[in-house]
Amino acid sequence: MQQDDIRDRIFASTLNKDHIGKNASLVGWLEDFRDMGKIGFVTIRDMTGNFQGVVVGEMLSEFREVQRQSIILVKGTIQETRAENFKVEVKIEKMKILSTAVNPLPIDPTGRVKSLMDKRLDCRALDLRNFRISNIFRIRSSVLSLIRKFLYSKMFIEVNTPKIIGSATEGGADLFDFEYFSKKAYLAQSPQLYKEQLTLGLERVFEISPYFRAEPSHTVRHLSEFISVDLEAAFLDYVDIMDIVQELVISTINDLFVNHNEEIKHFENKPAIMVDTIPRTTYQKCLDDLRGLGEKLEFGDDLSDPALKKLGEIYPKFYFITDWPTKLKPFYILEQENKCELSKSFDLQYGYLEIVSGGTREHDPEKLENKLLEKGLNPKSFSDHLKTFEWGMPPHSGCGLGFDRLMMILTNSSNIREVVLYPRDTDRLTP
Repeated sequence: MQQDDIRDRIFASTLNKDHIGKNASLVGWLEDFRDMGKIGFVTIRDMTGNFQGVVVGEMLSEFREVQRQSIILVKGTIQETRAENFKVEVKIEKMKILSTAVNPLPIDPTGRVKSLMDKRLDCRALDLRNFRISNIFRIRSSVLSLIRKFLYSKMFIEVNTPKIIGSATEGGADLFDFEYFSKKAYLAQSPQLYKEQLTLGLERVFEISPYFRAEPSHTVRHLSEFISVDLEAAFLDYVDIMDIVQELVISTINDLFVNHNEEIKHFENKPAIMVDTIPRTTYQKCLDDLRGLGEKLEFGDDLSDPALKKLGEIYPKFYFITDWPTKLKPFYILEQENKCELSKSFDLQYGYLEIVSGGTREHDPEKLENKLLEKGLNPKSFSDHLKTFEWGMPPHSGCGLGFDRLMMILTNSSNIREVVLYPRDTDRLTP
């Protein structure tokens, strides 16, 4: 058997009754071998699914020597099957071992023997042979494609901003710093300032990229490296951005369940996340609701995890919280004209989980500098940013969407590490 046999292979998911009577080459890893004495049944899996092979005679002896999870190339004839889980089966006539797996393996990739998440993450490449786990990342790829398609349809341009920056912009304390050619540099925690600047000439931009926060959090929803979907648009306000986010979320979910049902059906989450519209409530209304549930919060207090979990009982699906206190938002968020204590801002929640944060930006350079001073920040550190606002900066708004958290919701996962290939947190730096 030569390379041509591999090149002309048939994938498991494409096998059907139209292939009956034809010879075929298939490649995959040996998942199971049931030795019945005079006949054997093998299950071989590839990236698309699995298929059943039947072996007799000398082929039985050959398969008795193959370790499970080894990569094999088989050739045979497609025939009818009595198996309920397969449309057809392969009568295997030739087999070649391409790569042998050790025995025992550190985890059971079939999932029959459960492993702790840390152990699975230590063996992530092998963990992906579990079809349910690999489906998470097929869905992830599909969702990224759907988001890009949607934003392109709204005339957004995809951009790439620096991840190595020279100053601790946004005033964040939770930045990773390092030496950069004898200078101090930082890993970007968001593209916020860059994407605002880009609206000056490109008007509508978005970026899907990793960002970094040195936040010492030990939770199931925080990571040190995460993927964010950021967008910024000139001449739109925060209500317009909410409308875009709502349409993005609903259209992505609908498309996912219609066109990717084979992957998403494994997660049994359709009733929970299917929505036609996303309700909007104000920060003040949240305070009122929480007081009715025994949470004593005053105007200006942030919403704690316990408070958000109680709100999640009232709003168990997606919902927007709008009009946050100005003092709780970054310096670049614009306040409302008639109520300066309120900002033109919103968060998109799913239960207690924050998915999106956004708002209308301050585009007046003088006011922006004053806001920096009010937040205790040095305008000189933002000189490169501030000067762009003197070149005719348009009114603009935007938001950032936590993509990994969205994936938690779509796949009904309780831990963000489940939906990230190689997560980075306070304890994990390898593999």
